Amino acid sequence: MDQGDTGVLQGFKDIPRVVWLLAAGVFVNAVVSFTFVFVFLYLTGPRGLGAAEAGLVTGIGGIGLVAGNFTGGWYGDRFGHRRVLLVASALGGLALTAVPLLPTPLLYAALPVAQYASGVIRAANAALVAVAVPEGARRQAFAVVRCVSNGGFTLGPPLGALVATGLSYDWLFLGDGLGTLFFALWTARVVPARGASRTTSAARDGGPGRGLVAELRARPAVLVLLGAILVTDIVYRQQYFTFPVFLADHGLDARAFGLVIALNGGVILLLELPAAVALRERPALPVIGTGLVLVGAGYAALLLGAGIATAVAMMILLSLGEILYKTTATAYVADQSPEHAIGRFQSLYAGVSVSGVVLGPPLGGALYSAAPGLLWPLCAVLAAGAGAALLWAHVRQARHAARHAAEPAERPVRPAHETGSQPKAVAG
Repeated sequence: MDQGDTGVLQGFKDIPRVVWLLAAGVFVNAVVSFTFVFVFLYLTGPRGLGAAEAGLVTGIGGIGLVAGNFTGGWYGDRFGHRRVLLVASALGGLALTAVPLLPTPLLYAALPVAQYASGVIRAANAALVAVAVPEGARRQAFAVVRCVSNGGFTLGPPLGALVATGLSYDWLFLGDGLGTLFFALWTARVVPARGASRTTSAARDGGPGRGLVAELRARPAVLVLLGAILVTDIVYRQQYFTFPVFLADHGLDARAFGLVIALNGGVILLLELPAAVALRERPALPVIGTGLVLVGAGYAALLLGAGIATAVAMMILLSLGEILYKTTATAYVADQSPEHAIGRFQSLYAGVSVSGVVLGPPLGGALYSAAPGLLWPLCAVLAAGAGAALLWAHVRQARHAARHAAEPAERPVRPAHETGSQPKAVAG
């Protein structure tokens, strides 16, 4: 083992065992989470829905996913993050396994419930990691969880395609549901009931601690971060919605899109963990801001022309930006959270970070339909502007800290007779 490998391993030594065990469960659950990829095909195929109705059902499900992310941490602060994760996993697993048995009208309720539970699981899982890991090692911990999740999602779709074509779409939902139920049992087994929710007692008792709005106002950099992530996620999600349409309009078929998307997973799996270790001592906001600028640069690459080379360049830049900003931002929000509101802060970030799932398709689709030449320049400008806002927030924060640190030294020393005290005798 060379020195570089040893350095990477050393960077993860402070991560508690419970996080590694939780990550193992995340990986298994991610592998069998096929349904989000195939749900539209399921609705328009075996269920016989038209494209418009299938889009409506999946759109409502997307709203459920965002709502679950926004609320999961609130429940956790109140009832305990472990307990919320268990309940949401059980609810989501049961809803998914029931889908093949339900009449079509009930899918309007079952799929959003499953997506809502998925959002709650994501927020509660992030809060559990934040509670379990001390400040200073959270970037590496979140990188581990994100890396294994991406690994699972890389393996899942090909496996799901084999299941759907070799057996039936019903088995996709059964497998996904059982995997989610397994995650509930695994979490109950590996996460101790005591100590998993130590930050929630104040919230249950109604104090101490300020309300969420007051806590956020006391942390203006977090507000800037949330706004920047909201804008960037709308831009980021265009790779799944308008980008494949753009490729098809320029003669590149679904195989080219699949290749480019697979490149995203490969870059993340290869570089995310080493990057988390290498940058763990760097201030968070500049790292996140640089990542957002790289996302903008990825979309700017498409201005050079429509072809496989520019598509690959776009995805590499986008992936590098994702590596820099997603894990670091999650850890930064956890580090900035007051003890009584870790879950609510994680929910705010989790909800904002998937808002593009709902906002991205209509906004990007409308602009691409009306003025396709404007979409990629606007995406580049918005993401780069969001990154610049975070870099500005870091500079402002550093100046404020320097000014605050200099104040005691600049304060004039008052004579003893003005303070009403006598000078102390000097020993020796």
